[in-house]
Amino acid sequence: MKAKKKANHIKRLLTWIALPSLILNLYFGYQLTKPNNNLYKMLAVLDGDTLVLENKARLRLRNIDAPELENCGGKEAKEYLQDLLKRNQGINISERIIDQRGRPMAYVYSDQTFLNLEMLKSGWARYHHDNSAKKDVLKQAADEAKTKNIGLYKKCVHQEPANPRCVIKGNIDNNSPYTKRYYYPGCAQYQFVIVEEDQGEDWFCTEKQAQKAGYNKAKSCP
Repeated sequence: MKAKKKANHIKRLLTWIALPSLILNLYFGYQLTKPNNNLYKMLAVLDGDTLVLENKARLRLRNIDAPELENCGGKEAKEYLQDLLKRNQGINISERIIDQRGRPMAYVYSDQTFLNLEMLKSGWARYHHDNSAKKDVLKQAADEAKTKNIGLYKKCVHQEPANPRCVIKGNIDNNSPYTKRYYYPGCAQYQFVIVEEDQGEDWFCTEKQAQKAGYNKAKSCP
C-alpha cells in the first residue's frame, strides 16, 4: 500500500511539473497563429524540420519531414538547416497552421531563403503532403532530389545491404507505423522491399535480432 501511495504521489508531482510547460506551449502555439506575428528570433534548431523560437515555442517547417535525430540522416538534416540559418537568426513565417497533433507549422524564410524548399532540394528531408499554396513547387523539389539520389536517398535508402552477412530487411508499414515486418532471401516480396533507414527501418544479420527490435516475420516468408 505504501508503494502504491508513493507511486500515485510521484504521478501527481510529475503532472504538476509538466502542466506549466503544456500551458506555455499552448499559449505560444496560439501566438504563432495570430495574423500579425510574422518576424521572429530563432533560438535553436531542434532537428531538420523544427525550430525553437524566442518565446520557447517550437515551429515545424510545413510540407517537409526530416529524419529523427537518432535515425539515419537525422544529424545531417539538422546540420544542413543550421547552416542555412548561420548568418541570420531572424526568420519570417507565413501560411501558419496547427497540425492534428496541435503543433504549429509554417513556411519559414531567412532573408530571401525559403527554408522549406532548400531542405527538400538538399535531399535531407522528405516531402509531406499538405494542401498549401506552394505544395507543387515543394513536391517537385523533393522528386528531383530523389531522382538525383542525394541526401538521405543516397545515405539511408537501399535495396542491397552494406554488409553482405546482414541481409534481413526490416520494414515498417507506412499505413500502420506499429506494424513492423522482416523479410529474408526466399520471402516472396524480398527483392522489392526497400529499407529506409531514415524512417527507422534497418538491416539485420539474424531473425533473432529482427525480433528483438520488434519486427515479426512477414506472412510471405516460408
